[in-house]
Amino acid sequence: MDTTKIKRKIRLKKPYLIVAWPGMGDVAYKAAHYLMEYLKAEELASIEAEGFFYLTGSVIQSGILEAPQLPVSKFYFWKNKTGKNDLIIFLSNAQPDLSKADIYSQAILTLAKKFNVDTVVSFASMPQATDHTQDSHVWFAATDQKIKESLKKFNFSALEDGQISGMNGLFLGMAKKAGLKGFCLLGDIPLYTIQIENPKASAAVLDGLGKILNIQINVQPLKEQAKVMENEINKLLDYLKLGTSGQPSPIGEEEVELIKKTLGQLTKLPISIKEKIEKLFEESKTNITKANELKAELDKWNVYKEHEDRFLDLFRKNNDKGN
Repeated sequence: MDTTKIKRKIRLKKPYLIVAWPGMGDVAYKAAHYLMEYLKAEELASIEAEGFFYLTGSVIQSGILEAPQLPVSKFYFWKNKTGKNDLIIFLSNAQPDLSKADIYSQAILTLAKKFNVDTVVSFASMPQATDHTQDSHVWFAATDQKIKESLKKFNFSALEDGQISGMNGLFLGMAKKAGLKGFCLLGDIPLYTIQIENPKASAAVLDGLGKILNIQINVQPLKEQAKVMENEINKLLDYLKLGTSGQPSPIGEEEVELIKKTLGQLTKLPISIKEKIEKLFEESKTNITKANELKAELDKWNVYKEHEDRFLDLFRKNNDKGN
């Protein structure tokens, strides 16, 4: 059964496929949705939700409970009048049941191949031990060495090891398996803000995409939204420092930093990072020089405190061997 309904019959010029689903910081979905609206992309097709999604709750607006709706997955197209590549933008406002991810991905890939897509682009977030006032840096992962080398000239950082979770990462792997090439652009976000919308990171990945595809994308509105978000976080931190009385409270700068780090520690570390930390612990048992690399990784993810005793044991055991 064909779950994809094509709305327009058009010819596209070597189109790139851009895909996005909601994820941490809403970086991917916000970036792709902004791009779709900015380019005034037109609806091309849709995927029927039945069989890929299940209802999870009801929305309440102005005190009235609305009937539950299944998520929407749509394709949009944009014809590039000055460049050599048109765009197809696929947006879904929810991630599907991952047990159906294979079939769902095949539906997307089938349409992509109908329009002779050979390159797929996805976006994602990169949780880092950074501060919300810092600029968002762009990382990338590529499906082959040639693309990896071509992206280095844009001053992005290559994600040498790790994992891109959810559909924003999984689909790119499925596309590679189907014979397509592509890359993922990741905007870094502070660990303690992964549940907060991050337009700054969305702007960063879109700015990067514009440079790669030689498309002018004005991301100033996203940057203005980012400034508002930054101010709101600052207000929260000021409130924690001053309390309700408006007078200085016992919560100072050090406590605020501790709060941010604690929030970061409560964040579930990516599986790949956990595995890397465990591997470094094992290697440090037989090669204590690896402890420097281990300490740097623990500090990077703000998890040294919870591993401190285990880390110091490495040196105690090493000294015992020396005796």
